[in-house]
Amino acid sequence: MGKKKTPATAALRALRAAGVDFTEHAYDYVPRGGTASSAAALGVDEHVVVKTLIMEDEARAPLVVLMHGDQAVSTKALARQLDKKAVQPCDPAVAEKHSGYQVGGTSPFGLRRAMPVYVQRTILDLERIYLNGGRRGLLVNLPTAALVQVLGATPVDCAR
Repeated sequence: MGKKKTPATAALRALRAAGVDFTEHAYDYVPRGGTASSAAALGVDEHVVVKTLIMEDEARAPLVVLMHGDQAVSTKALARQLDKKAVQPCDPAVAEKHSGYQVGGTSPFGLRRAMPVYVQRTILDLERIYLNGGRRGLLVNLPTAALVQVLGATPVDCAR
């Protein structure tokens, strides 16, 4: 029996095109299970599982925030750092429209629409991370440096 093939996603295509060294990790997706569920399924620390959040500023301009799975975003701290009046999570339908991904399967790679990407600064202290591979039930493990090198992610301090 051969290895089970994972369907290609825009994220996987973008990672391959950028020459990023990554591995795919499929797991049984649990609705509303979040990073706690995916970390448990893969047997890894939730702190190294990075969630991709689609947010918007007061002008409804979308942006991406990458945060440790075991932490939350302080939207007030983020807004201050971005010199915005407010930042808030997008409605799920709006997030899907901006990203091209189903909520629960959003990756910062291969987005439908170009958006600025912000990464919690402490994530960059990790050597490798897990993040969504572009569909529910799929994480990729990759070098953290790819977030800056490929995405141009800007470090911020927005953990709550």
